[in-house]
Amino acid sequence: MSTLKELCGGLPLDPLPPNSGRDPRVPHAPIRTPNLSQQEERLALRNALRYFPPSLHSTLASEFAQELRQYGHIYMYRFCPPVCMRAYPIDQYPCRTRQAAAIIHMIMNNLDPAVAQFPQELVTYGGNGQVFSNWAQFWLVLHYLSEISEEQTLVMYSGHPLGLFPSLRSSPRLVITNGMVIPNYSSRGDYEKNFAMGVTMYGQMTAGSYCYIGPQGIVHGTLLTVLNAGRRYLGSGDLAGRVFVTSGLGGMSGAQAKAAAIAGCVGVIAEVDEVPLKKRHEQGWLMEVTADLDHCIQRIRDSKRTKMALSLGYHGNIVDLWERLAIEYESTGELLVDLGSDQTSLHNPFSGGYYPANLSLHQANQLMATDPTRFRDAVQESLRRQVQAINKLAEAGMFFWDYGNAFLLEAQRAGAEVKKSGAGKTEFRYPSYVQHIMGDIFSLGFGPFRWVCTSADPRDLAQTDDIAAVVLEDISATVSERVRQQYSDNIRWIRQAGKHNMVVGSQARILYSDQKGRVAIALAINQAIADGRVSAPVVISRDHHDVSGTDSPFRETSNVYDGSAFCADMAVQNFVGDAFRGATWVSLHNGGGVGWGEVINGGFGLVLDGSEEAGRRASMMLNWDVSNGVARRCWSGNANAYETIQRTMEESSHLRVTMPFPVQDEHVLDRALQG
Repeated sequence: MSTLKELCGGLPLDPLPPNSGRDPRVPHAPIRTPNLSQQEERLALRNALRYFPPSLHSTLASEFAQELRQYGHIYMYRFCPPVCMRAYPIDQYPCRTRQAAAIIHMIMNNLDPAVAQFPQELVTYGGNGQVFSNWAQFWLVLHYLSEISEEQTLVMYSGHPLGLFPSLRSSPRLVITNGMVIPNYSSRGDYEKNFAMGVTMYGQMTAGSYCYIGPQGIVHGTLLTVLNAGRRYLGSGDLAGRVFVTSGLGGMSGAQAKAAAIAGCVGVIAEVDEVPLKKRHEQGWLMEVTADLDHCIQRIRDSKRTKMALSLGYHGNIVDLWERLAIEYESTGELLVDLGSDQTSLHNPFSGGYYPANLSLHQANQLMATDPTRFRDAVQESLRRQVQAINKLAEAGMFFWDYGNAFLLEAQRAGAEVKKSGAGKTEFRYPSYVQHIMGDIFSLGFGPFRWVCTSADPRDLAQTDDIAAVVLEDISATVSERVRQQYSDNIRWIRQAGKHNMVVGSQARILYSDQKGRVAIALAINQAIADGRVSAPVVISRDHHDVSGTDSPFRETSNVYDGSAFCADMAVQNFVGDAFRGATWVSLHNGGGVGWGEVINGGFGLVLDGSEEAGRRASMMLNWDVSNGVARRCWSGNANAYETIQRTMEESSHLRVTMPFPVQDEHVLDRALQG
């Protein structure tokens, strides 16, 4: 078992660690099929050997070549460290700066087997959301971070640590880019080859920026989505006896069961893989599990009648569940489902993100590796079947929305009936949850603000929960009625958060908040660290899925209708602006929740250490981090954003935003275009 000091000592080369291969006790990523030419295989092997002195090449070359041909990527399993991977208290890391120690705390949390989806493949969530591309990069990054000073910056090129470079004390200590491929070469096929050759990486959103906090990361957002879906579609926030059907219990999607139970509804979540399903059940996130479809239907009927909250995991294919619900309606006239969505990893549909019906998990994985074309056909057939069943139930009164996982986009590509007549490119038969539910919340400036207590002490987390609640209660008395509803939802959430046992991995919390709330919470936590009420530094960050962080035309910016939904200026400006306003680290990725080539997203981490400097950085950076996106949404024509940025300008004399003049008479356009 390596110590943390040994882990930060650089690549273990003398002697080489034993090659134990894959650990059968943990789940593993599906086999990739990059279809490399002989020349590309040679290049992939040459690229991997660059991390090692020539004296070791003859030993390592053959095993790396075997990994490439057997798994489709060189992960360097030999160098998977023999350490209990978890977020250790910050003072245990042998670093020159606490900023660097906080970053290692976050990295090791992302790779904690309790958190990570495929820990030995360095995948945190989403099937392909990498922390690094291989284990050599892990060792080098920890070594660099142990030695970095406050006048250096570590630069990361798609998992590869380019090195430490001189910079200012005010500069970020870490700058990350993932998947920044020239646009014309940003196809899925190009990605598979480039990843196999070790030259680019899919960082997802918070995996490759080291800011993932386990399935808790979207519990709050999922809860808000379900509650607001009830308000919008069912006319009530009281969801007792209402049934929400969805799928996916892996990384991010694992949040659905907990959110459904907190919302008070009957949540039924299908999952084909027994490993994550058991994991969520053992963690207390899932109340019941069944592999019997008849029993599943009976539990739905019982829970509707008793109006008892339930999270039920169905071990089976979501297609089978939707088709059975449609059959029940056709045969009995009873509509057993009120709300529906999907949270499988359809950004990665042909590499394990979505499993077709009529095949076991083992059969599907075999087909994926041996005949990718047939597997692709099977996935698309299942998508067509799934949509056909959903359409029948929706016509009967069930409300369905896309959860931003590219479900409708991939269903359309598969030929399913999801087209909306006369719609733009970002609209389908069913709305995305951004278009109908979360988009207006983003435009008010609210989004998934997060913090991590690097002491790893639950008492610090409880203290920060209380600090955040008091701050929001104070602010809520001064805001408009529309904003007060959001504050009320979030105060209720944070007051109850500790009771729901949501911590998996690091002592972290998520809370939707607007600009004013984020700044005030950060400053209050920073003061608590200075006073000793919180015992160690706290990392603040957010999900990239936020008001400013992401340009994604089928999700985050799907409600931007001025034609700029496919432009990525906002995310890039967010990344750059956070960097020079005080972030400890920043990240910019191609890919994310909707898929490679479909989205650009940016994130940050900022270490609060109780100093006045940390407070100044937090205030400056967080104000920009929200206002950037609100201003862009205002310019696109969103009324909520217009009001929000106008109010923010009134409160800040240094903020001046270009405001739009909307066309008030559509006939002006008609006359001009006709004449």
